Amino acid sequence: MKLILTQQVSGLGEPGDVIEVKDGYGRNYLVPRGFAIRWTRGAESQVESIKKARSAREIATVESAKEIADRLKGLKVTLKTRTGSNGRLFGAVTAADIADAVKAADGPDLDKRRIEIGNPIKTVGVHRVSVRLHAEVSAAIDVNVVAA
Repeated sequence: MKLILTQQVSGLGEPGDVIEVKDGYGRNYLVPRGFAIRWTRGAESQVESIKKARSAREIATVESAKEIADRLKGLKVTLKTRTGSNGRLFGAVTAADIADAVKAADGPDLDKRRIEIGNPIKTVGVHRVSVRLHAEVSAAIDVNVVAA
């Protein structure tokens, strides 16, 4: 199945890339979640607009990405959420919550699509989260989740 990526997918490519995947993976995972659209001649014209939007959001150079990564390393990020009596959260911490917490901690303004959460964060404590700043640069943030 031929698809056009609309978002960055680890291991597949960047937005605007035309990829070939197995039918089930594309039909059951990528398309329903909005990570890709089916490739057609009409949809191919959207590739340029997707790439233009990506370049506008993209951090321009590797040097600026490394500078932002250095700012993130020294940052103390604390996220207050509602919890139950046993320390489990009501729901899970999302990438948007982490982006807002980084902004509140006087950090850089991060795009939530660049934040990768390995396992869902559903407990109180310190959790490590990865941020893709550039194709060559990524940073790790320790997020301290506390009860509100």
